[in-house]
Amino acid sequence: MSLPKHPHSFAFLTSRLFASAAALAIAAVLGACSGTTPQIGTAQNASGVSSDQTAPGAAFASTSSAAKDESVNPFADPTATPAGGREVIKDPTIADIMMTGALPEMAQGRSDAPVTIIQYASMTCPHCRHFHETTYPQLKREFIDTGKVRYILREFPIGKTSGNATIALRCAPADKYFELYGKFMTQQASWVSMEVRLDPIFAVAKQVGMTRPQFDACLQNQSMIEALNGIKERGRKLGIIGTPNYFVQGKLIKSELSIDDIRRVVANPAATPATTAQAQ
Repeated sequence: MSLPKHPHSFAFLTSRLFASAAALAIAAVLGACSGTTPQIGTAQNASGVSSDQTAPGAAFASTSSAAKDESVNPFADPTATPAGGREVIKDPTIADIMMTGALPEMAQGRSDAPVTIIQYASMTCPHCRHFHETTYPQLKREFIDTGKVRYILREFPIGKTSGNATIALRCAPADKYFELYGKFMTQQASWVSMEVRLDPIFAVAKQVGMTRPQFDACLQNQSMIEALNGIKERGRKLGIIGTPNYFVQGKLIKSELSIDDIRRVVANPAATPATTAQAQ
């Protein structure tokens, strides 16, 4: 029979160190989006967004390498122009913002709703999760379901783990898209890690009926990957460099929206959300 570890023994201290290191590693991934809620082991970014510092297409790179999966810089200025000389439209028009690519828009609400909100989200972003768990239910109940807001979700994966989950999300049936997105958000702690782990990602995807052969084939679907890259690159061209970012009535908001922000815009669609002044 093994004896309990003494609190000052080498074995006990070693086990505590390994446990702490594991907790910090997971927190570092989940803490990629910095904001008002402190995350263990991460530096905080005043804007409340996860800054995208990956090379074009890096979120969809091969899953064979697990090193530096969430390659983001938490110290980056989320309002800065992206590095690398990428073209960014200075003042995008509504037509620029609403331009679509090879994949259909994933939207909820009436197409002729007086207010349109477009969210760019990374599947591993904790502030995207926070928005989904706290603000989105009220947004849907008060404004989407009542025809006052059209809500569009666009994928902006940061890191290979987010990229793989995003591919699986798009491979789900269209009528299961928002259900699966919600499951990925609320179950982040079960599948997000410093390494790319496909089994936990599939464990979430199968909850909406996806089989393992479908999941595996999905991750090899190059046309899907290229189309998702197109969404992300278009977002970068529009000035998106982190998550969550939003376009609200054509205005770019680079921090998490609150339900009060949304209520103000719905009450006066020509008004700029209060969050804009904080972000710019």
